[in-house]
This record gives sequence, C-alpha cells and structure tokens, in this order.
Amino acid sequence: MSPRLRANLHALDVDRHVRIHTVVRPGSAALNALVEGNRGRAVLANDTSFAVGYAPASRLEQIVRAVEQTLTDPSTVAAHPMIGEDVKVMGIRRGDHVDLTIACAIVDRHVRGLAEYVDATRTITELAGRTARTYSPNVHIAVNAADDLDAGRVYLAVTGTSAEAGDDGQTGRGNRVGGLITPCRPMTLEAAAGKNVVSHVGKSYSIVAHQIANEIVTTCADVAGATCVLVSRIGQPVDSPQAVELQIQMRNGVALEHVREPATAIASNCLRRITGLSQLLIERASIESPAVWPGVHLF
Repeated sequence: MSPRLRANLHALDVDRHVRIHTVVRPGSAALNALVEGNRGRAVLANDTSFAVGYAPASRLEQIVRAVEQTLTDPSTVAAHPMIGEDVKVMGIRRGDHVDLTIACAIVDRHVRGLAEYVDATRTITELAGRTARTYSPNVHIAVNAADDLDAGRVYLAVTGTSAEAGDDGQTGRGNRVGGLITPCRPMTLEAAAGKNVVSHVGKSYSIVAHQIANEIVTTCADVAGATCVLVSRIGQPVDSPQAVELQIQMRNGVALEHVREPATAIASNCLRRITGLSQLLIERASIESPAVWPGVHLF
C-alpha cells in the first residue's frame, strides 16, 4: 500500500501523514460458500446487481476526462509540483460553449503567499484550456471558484488532497470505470473500487459493459452509439447474466437488423472472456497505467 500511495500522491509523506490499519474479518458464510464453489468450475456471482457501459464519449465527456488527465499526469505534476492530485472537473455545454469548473488542491509548501497561489491557479487554467481547446474553441474555465482572496480563504492542502480534512467523499460517487460521473446517461450505481476481482459483478460487469459498447461502436461502421446493460443474479455464473440489453443508435436511417447479429456476437464473446478478467486486473495492478481497455479506467 505504501509504495502505491507514494507513487500516486507526490505531496504525501507516507511515514508522517498515514497510518494504515489492516483489518481482515471473515465474510458471511453464504457468500464464502459461493467463493469456495468457484474452484474448478464456473465463477458464480456474489451479488445481484447491474452495470452499464456506453460508447462513444460525447465531446463534453472527452473534454472533461482529458482535462482531468492532463492535470493529474505525472509529467504535469513533476513540472508543477504545486498541483495536488485531488482534481475534480465539472463540465456544462450550452450549444457550442463549454463551461468547466475545476477544483484543484494546491500544495501549500510550493506557494509562498497569495500572489504565488494566484499564479498557480492561472497555470492550472492555462494547462486545462490548452487541452480543452483541442476539442472546442469556446471554453470558459473557473478554477477553485470558492476562493475568497480578500479573506485569505483558498484551496490549500498539505498532502494535495482534501482527504486530510476528512472530506474524502464516498467510493460510490466517483471511481467509475469510464473515468466520469455521467448522471444524464444510464449508469451503474456500483463503484469498481473495493470489489473483489473474481466474482463481484460491480467490478467485472462495469468493465465488460463498457468493453461491449466500445467494440460494437468501433467494429460496426453503421453504429453511432451503443449502451450495454448487464444484470447478474447471485449464485449464477458471471458469464451468463440474467439480462443483457443492447441499446444501439444507427447512422443515416440504417436498419437495426444489419447489426443485430454482429452486436450479439460481440456481447457473447466479451462475456465468454469475463472469467479471465481477474488475472488481467491483477496484472494491470502491477503497472502504472490503470487502463484495461480503450475508454475503460479503474481509477
């Protein structure tokens, strides 16, 4: 845990700022029995849940994700160490105009006074704007909008994250595998973080639903957009959901029947490979990039 914290939170002094308490307790007997039953046969779902994936990302979604990734990229942080990893980006589109509201923790020891703090927010605005304007020319950016410079109230953090003040939020609010919180789309209520990699569909179905949607859009030229909904049933094999729903938007009036068979085949193939997902996730956890498939990120 400590090496991962050091690698991902550059301003955090793990030895001084963190105390890790490991508590391992037995799970419920019923769920443990499901896990035991996975040995040597089909993996059984340990929850009844659903997950949603979609493709492609809209232009606004691409902007929001790209800006967040720019500000948290290790090369950006190395060049501008005052930028903390606690970055949130809200995007709103009005016609061709995009408004971005960015909350970015500023590491206190890298700014000397309000003037340097203001310079830091200007640097963040410039970095975000440079990225956003590769997608749209009409972008307005507000950084740390709650600041009150006259009162000396600004977004400073020792560790680069507001978690130091107990404002760490809930796992389920963020951490979705698409890298975005998209309440105007159908979406899963599950968070991938914290779920076991073998049989918890909150993790595996969230990833595979995005994979299915991405593959349908990239493989079928007549498809403009796709949404995949997967529903599990506890105790049943994870590669056999009780429901698979594909919502497909076609281009130029092309009939849905043209893609029904290939889209169904894509979904079947992705689900057939789901039992190998746990090993892939374990392997990915050992490298820096969290990407599992294009458009799918675990953190």
